[in-house]
Amino acid sequence: MKRTVFLAGAAGAIGSALVPLLVEAGYTVYGSTRRPERAAQIERAGATPVIVDVFDAQALKDALLRIEPAAVIHQLTDLPPALDPARMPQAIARNARIRDEGTRNLLAAALAAGSKRFVAQSIAWAYREGTQPYEETQPLDTDAEGSRLVTVRGVASLETQVLTAPLIGTVLRYGQLYGPGTGSEHARGASPVHVDAAAHAAVLALKHARAGAFNIAEDNAVVSTGKARRELGWSALWRRTAAVATSTAR
Repeated sequence: MKRTVFLAGAAGAIGSALVPLLVEAGYTVYGSTRRPERAAQIERAGATPVIVDVFDAQALKDALLRIEPAAVIHQLTDLPPALDPARMPQAIARNARIRDEGTRNLLAAALAAGSKRFVAQSIAWAYREGTQPYEETQPLDTDAEGSRLVTVRGVASLETQVLTAPLIGTVLRYGQLYGPGTGSEHARGASPVHVDAAAHAAVLALKHARAGAFNIAEDNAVVSTGKARRELGWSALWRRTAAVATSTAR
């Protein structure tokens, strides 16, 4: 496989953790941001920055046609720092638009550029109420109401697009993130996941070329993560610092 990756959202919480992992794994990484002031951060991490807005479909397509990535990773979100409750109502709508229209533009650009793999960020708390722990085959809560319905519709659009596209599409249903850059240093929520382990799941999705949806969270009673452990070899305990120390000691 050609080892060129386009990472959309390279300056976000997971993106920032993911860039060095991809570089260490031998990939040539192009990392996107819509904010020019974040380009230096991406470059310091080892990637080539690409300034582009996911809602500018033509500019996005032009960028990917130039790069010709073998794989595209979608880690785009638009959330306020520390998930500020006062700003979340507007953020929910923006996030849903990214998952719907943004995913559509990114997939179209990836296909035009000949990409063969697509890995996308989703969430592990969009399941319809039912028997727990939720497995990936259980339905999403598309009968929800209010702001939850906005979120779930966005998630459903993203997942349907990725899983039905003519390439190897992988959806990572992340639990509640914590760790550097997330606004929370400690585990929170019913199905937490450290940002390092979340980023590592994306690397494993590329390595194993597994299509489908995967719950990515620490062991809990709400969602099952057995599929990710079996098929991706993923561990919620994985941390980059420990991996670097092990590699250095060899």
